[in-house]
Amino acid sequence: MTTATGTTLYFYITDHCELCEQAEAVLVRTPLDTPIPVEVVDIAESEALVEQYGTRIPVLRMEPQGKELDWPFTSEDVIAFLGNH
Repeated sequence: MTTATGTTLYFYITDHCELCEQAEAVLVRTPLDTPIPVEVVDIAESEALVEQYGTRIPVLRMEPQGKELDWPFTSEDVIAFLGNH
């Protein structure tokens, strides 16, 4: 999903991932002035994504900037990550 600024956020996860659930909880409770849609991507659906993110998930990626925020992160980390695009 693309925001008004042209930024797309991807949240790379997989099923049955406790860390992914924890990261999702952080994202859900992060207070933002304007909600930003996030496209959830299950890396299990792509061998290339498993290779790239298999040992790193959960990961929040911002496109077209190519910035990534690896777990563990806090609400403050998410706000700073989104504010610096």
